[in-house]
Amino acid sequence: MATKPDYRFSFGPWNISEGADPYGPPTRPPQPFDWKLGKLKELGFDAMMFHDDDAVPDIDAKSPEQVRKEAKELRKKLDDAGLIAEIVAPRLWFSPMTIDGAYTSNDPKARRYAIDRSLQCVDIARILKCDLIVLWLAREGTYLRESKNCRRSLEYMVKAIDQMLDHDPKIRIAVEPKPNEPMDHAYLPTIGHALAVAPLTRDPKRVGCLVETAHAILAGLDPADEMEFAMAMGKLWSVHLNDQNGLKFDQDKPFGSNNLRQAFNQVRVLERNRYGSRGECVAFDVHSFRSTKIEHAVDHLANSRSTFLRLVHKVRSFDEAAAQKLIADRNYQALDQMVIEHLLGK
Repeated sequence: MATKPDYRFSFGPWNISEGADPYGPPTRPPQPFDWKLGKLKELGFDAMMFHDDDAVPDIDAKSPEQVRKEAKELRKKLDDAGLIAEIVAPRLWFSPMTIDGAYTSNDPKARRYAIDRSLQCVDIARILKCDLIVLWLAREGTYLRESKNCRRSLEYMVKAIDQMLDHDPKIRIAVEPKPNEPMDHAYLPTIGHALAVAPLTRDPKRVGCLVETAHAILAGLDPADEMEFAMAMGKLWSVHLNDQNGLKFDQDKPFGSNNLRQAFNQVRVLERNRYGSRGECVAFDVHSFRSTKIEHAVDHLANSRSTFLRLVHKVRSFDEAAAQKLIADRNYQALDQMVIEHLLGK
């Protein structure tokens, strides 16, 4: 039986998707935002993640007054449902302005657009009573090494972060690194890179990170270690738990569905570092399999939450004293089998 929940859980509207991929059309009908918000509450989640254009659709076509009005309407919906906004993120990778990058574009007009939209994203977050801005730097990289300058691109990103920090003295910025896709090579591909940027900004205390399971795996790294590395520095402000079948495209599979032991270790490091005790959410950035029918369109979210809670129970019932004896004896073979048998329920 799963442990009684003492974590707050979150997902985003995009996590209930229509099944389209680069090779085929949608396989499920779209659902309105209010339906998704209702499902979030029904499944026992506490918070919703937002891109700026999730909060205010078609944002670039609207006046600042209209954006504020719609953000206030969304805040009322959240308040009425007893929910919060966990994060707000500027979606800078959809615009035709950012074909060659956003903050790191070679076009100064594109860089200006990216910063202006990011400041507007901060304004939306303020209205939603959310202090955490997530930067997934999707197009901050290059297809061709000779087309950009890495040092200059880093300076551009720091400048953008500084302007957001100046715009609102209460916000925090969490960088969500990913090594590739959609760009061939990203300039901040790992948590180490993301955390190295913080001291370059005008307020390093307000710059941290978000670790996504799949992104760490795509970098050839262990997601549990990436999380604990960030927590050792007090900089892990959110997690996107999911799963990934090797070094392929970003799959966003349900948490624990591909590598249960790896999932166990992610929960283990979150538990031993008391993740969530300062209000952090456990977010699931997962998607339904393309073949999923509409009547099962939220099962991947319910399943991910259930798996997480079952693994919390597994972590808390793991015999740490016995494990420490095996470690002291350097009997790692027995420790390995102990973990396997614990996960198998023996």
